[in-house]
Amino acid sequence: MKLPPFHLAIGVHDLVAAREFYGGLLSCAEGRSSERWVDFNFFGHQFVVHVDPGKDACGPAVDVTNAVDGHAVPVPHFGVVLEWHAWQHLAAKLKSANIAFVIEPYIRFEGEVGEQATMFLYDPSGNALEFKAFKDETRLFATTK
Repeated sequence: MKLPPFHLAIGVHDLVAAREFYGGLLSCAEGRSSERWVDFNFFGHQFVVHVDPGKDACGPAVDVTNAVDGHAVPVPHFGVVLEWHAWQHLAAKLKSANIAFVIEPYIRFEGEVGEQATMFLYDPSGNALEFKAFKDETRLFATTK
C-alpha cells in the first residue's frame, strides 16, 4: 500500500539556518518559499518551516522527556521512518558533520518485536527530530501480543 505524504509545518527562528540544516545537511529539496516560509521535500513528505518570532535560537524547544529503552526521548518530536540502509547512511553523514545528538544512533529494543535503529537531534531552532528504521518494515506497528 502506497502511503500518501504527510504535511507538517513548524516554527523556526531563522530561514537561512533552516535552509542550511534541512536543505544542506539533510539534503531535502526546496520547493515554494516566501520571505516568511520555505517548503521542503522531507523524504517524500511536504514539510514547511515558518518564521516564528517566539522561537529561540539558543536552546531546544523541548522541556519534557519520556523514558524509552533507557533514554530520555524529547516530547514533542517528529521525524521519518527510513529504509535501513538510508538510515545508516544518514547516521554516518550526521556523525561526520559532528552533529550533537540528543540520543546517539543505536539499535533500540534489540532482539525484541519492536527492534529499530533510531537517533534524535535538534534543528537550529530547537525542534526535536527522530530518524528511525526497521530491518523488517512489517514490524513497524507490531505488538508483543
